[in-house]
Amino acid sequence: MIIPRSIRRLTEKRQHREGPWSELFETYKGDEVVSLDCETTSLDVKQAEILSIGAVRIKGRKVITSERLDLKLKPPKSLSGDSIKIHKIRASDLADGIELDDALEQLLAFIGNRPILGYYVNFDIRVLDKFIRPRYGFGLPNKAIELSHVYHDIIKWKHVGGDVDLRFDTISSKLDIPMLERHTALGDAITVALMYVRLKYGVIPNTSY
Repeated sequence: MIIPRSIRRLTEKRQHREGPWSELFETYKGDEVVSLDCETTSLDVKQAEILSIGAVRIKGRKVITSERLDLKLKPPKSLSGDSIKIHKIRASDLADGIELDDALEQLLAFIGNRPILGYYVNFDIRVLDKFIRPRYGFGLPNKAIELSHVYHDIIKWKHVGGDVDLRFDTISSKLDIPMLERHTALGDAITVALMYVRLKYGVIPNTSY
């Protein structure tokens, strides 16, 4: 039986409210968001292993690039020629990678209980939960913000009717945001953060579809 994320989160909050990670389950009252991206060996959650994790904090209108996470993990055995075509990451690029346990601990500490922003963010959260839950007994309880939904809702509000192109490259182009180091975790996380700030606080593009 599949347990809805909201119910599982409440259960895990009760179980861990006195534990070392209890802060993660507290309601966030600040004004920061964490833009997150993971590069993985597969686009299938069940098969995916994490290669790198990038994250950057957003505070109001500012993307705080000085407060970022750029983690490369040790290459997993599943890293193959087929998967390299997806993410362009070779085993040699991960020669100085860290252990998964260390990466997950750094990630939890960096995110805290802030909302998590991303492009197809639920994929990243599900992959991370696959590895976090067996080690900590809980999954990420944070609120998730999907960039493509934010973009879609604003564009549909401005231009009624028609389909909205939600491809990463299209959103970046329409918002006039350069893509930084495409297909690197940190580059995508920063690009998403810049797009989010433009959508929330900048001039909305005069887009037609």
